[in-house]
Amino acid sequence: MVTIQKFEDLICWQKSRLLTKEIYKALKDCKDFGFKDQIQRAAVSIMSNIAEGFERGTRQELVNYLYIAKGSAGEVRAQLYIALDVGYLNLETFKYLNNLAQECSRLIQSFTQKVKGGARQGSQFKRVQKEDPIKELLKTSAPEIYKRFYGEK
Repeated sequence: MVTIQKFEDLICWQKSRLLTKEIYKALKDCKDFGFKDQIQRAAVSIMSNIAEGFERGTRQELVNYLYIAKGSAGEVRAQLYIALDVGYLNLETFKYLNNLAQECSRLIQSFTQKVKGGARQGSQFKRVQKEDPIKELLKTSAPEIYKRFYGEK
């Protein structure tokens, strides 16, 4: 199984980045600065929480931040309805953005389930191979036995 090394490789993060860009683009001329700020912040929150949870290094924190990101995706969807209802978006743009937000939500949910069911604990719980204390003892007190077990060194 492939281990993802950075959050930029996560499909849910990539899709949330696209959603954020498209929301900024669709509302660039919107004069309702309070509304525009709120929906943009919610979109940014999706990708930011995915990234932050991933970088935290533990499964528990990643799952927690993924749930927050999913909540932000729901917030974006709710605000898209407002944007449609008050005329900030036409129906076609609304459908496109709403589908993107729903896809983000599904991808986050799917990834959350994979993380919760996975065997890896996270980088903070990574096992570090410890040096065998007997090896050092043999090296200093019984070099001939050390050489037989560990070779010339």
